[in-house]
Amino acid sequence: MSEAPHGVDPVAQLRHDLRTPVNQILGYSEMLEEDAEAEGRTECASDLKKIQAASRQLLALINTKITAEALGTAGAAPPPAPAPSKSDRPETPAAPRWAQAPEAAEETAPARFEGTVLAVDDNQSNLDVLQRRLERHGLSVVTAVNGREALEKVAVQSFDLILLDIIMPELDGYQVLLELKKDPGHRHLPVIMISALDELDSVIRCIEAGAEDYLPKPFNPTLLRARISACLEKKSLRDAEQRHLRTIEETKQRLDGELAEAAHYVRSILPEPATAPLPIDWKYQPSTELGGDAFGYHWIDPDHFAVYLLDVCGHGVGASLLSVTAINVIRSGSLPHTDFRDPGAVLSALNVAFPMEKQNNMYFTIWYGVFHAPSRTLRHASGGHPPALLLTPDDTGGQQCHRLRAPGLIIGAMDDIVYQSHSCHLPPGSRLLVLCDGCYEITRPDGRVLEFDEFADFMQQHGAEPDGLERLETWVRDLNGPGPLDDDFSIVRILF
Repeated sequence: MSEAPHGVDPVAQLRHDLRTPVNQILGYSEMLEEDAEAEGRTECASDLKKIQAASRQLLALINTKITAEALGTAGAAPPPAPAPSKSDRPETPAAPRWAQAPEAAEETAPARFEGTVLAVDDNQSNLDVLQRRLERHGLSVVTAVNGREALEKVAVQSFDLILLDIIMPELDGYQVLLELKKDPGHRHLPVIMISALDELDSVIRCIEAGAEDYLPKPFNPTLLRARISACLEKKSLRDAEQRHLRTIEETKQRLDGELAEAAHYVRSILPEPATAPLPIDWKYQPSTELGGDAFGYHWIDPDHFAVYLLDVCGHGVGASLLSVTAINVIRSGSLPHTDFRDPGAVLSALNVAFPMEKQNNMYFTIWYGVFHAPSRTLRHASGGHPPALLLTPDDTGGQQCHRLRAPGLIIGAMDDIVYQSHSCHLPPGSRLLVLCDGCYEITRPDGRVLEFDEFADFMQQHGAEPDGLERLETWVRDLNGPGPLDDDFSIVRILF
């Protein structure tokens, strides 16, 4: 009798040792019977059935007669078991049904599976029986004779299933199972525990530790086939799921890269802040990777300076494409028969060029102004856009705040809209703030929405400060609370 591993009952170990060679006889005879029936050698098959029946009777005797009570004490060395007589055999209880092999032979053509299985057992004869059985089902089989060798092979090779004996020296099957389940890379690898131990506690421990299933020796061929089929199918489904998730992640990474590249392009077309001849700074922060805001400014000619900011409905790729297209049209002056020094004419031409029905039902708002430097006159027009703010110095050293907005519908909503231009004079030291509604349409955590009047009062107090735009952004984010803003944040400030 071999020494029982730690935690294993010596009597159970004895039953294990006695059953091992009988299981091997049973396993080989079952496979030989399959071969004999496939070749039509019925007389051999009949003799092999008798060997199997005798083996099962002997296993039943081992299961029922080798007990601590029968031996007198769990720790005593057992006496040799007498050979059972014929009169004993009918009274011998049968092995549990889950431990019995079917009386009928397996089908001539065993079920075929695909996959690589690691079979682990410290008994080479057991491994040989198991390997042959698995290979008959088309599986590729790798073997290991102890727990450490099994872990080493798992570390360097991919498997679809592990058949793991519980009782082994050094590192038993339960310890190997624990090592596998704590490794994230192998945690989901299905493991079927195999042992001749008939103790329910061993089964429960393995299942609780993460084993997929449990098979007793001797192997019931039908049960073995069913358990392997279920585990391989589950492994196949998980592998397919993991491939799908990897595809999604790779696609997401590719799209993230493309979005980042697109966001970089959007930023690249925004004009640089300037110090002369007009000091200009701005703040721009899309609420998502790609926003629907865009703005620009440039000298049309030596006397006329244009500034414009538009806001496309929605966010994302579609909104960004429309905003970039419209900005490039304005910046390049590519609206035919349009005087870009006339804000009303520019908006009327944009309304014709970008009808909603041809832009996936998307529209945009815009504020467009032109500063005539010799007369210090600002002409402006608006298409559904928030008013710009004009801060002019007063006699007390403070700032007066004026709202510059000309009535006009959103761009693309209706044909034949004629937009009107309004004019105003800009005293020296005036600051023009052109903005989107994301600068003030802020919903506080308590649900209250920031009013435009509150925003205008804040800009009247801080808009002329050198860090006025930084103060605005900080104030807006504090009001918004944690998380991104609900809308794009864009504002341009020009000192005239």
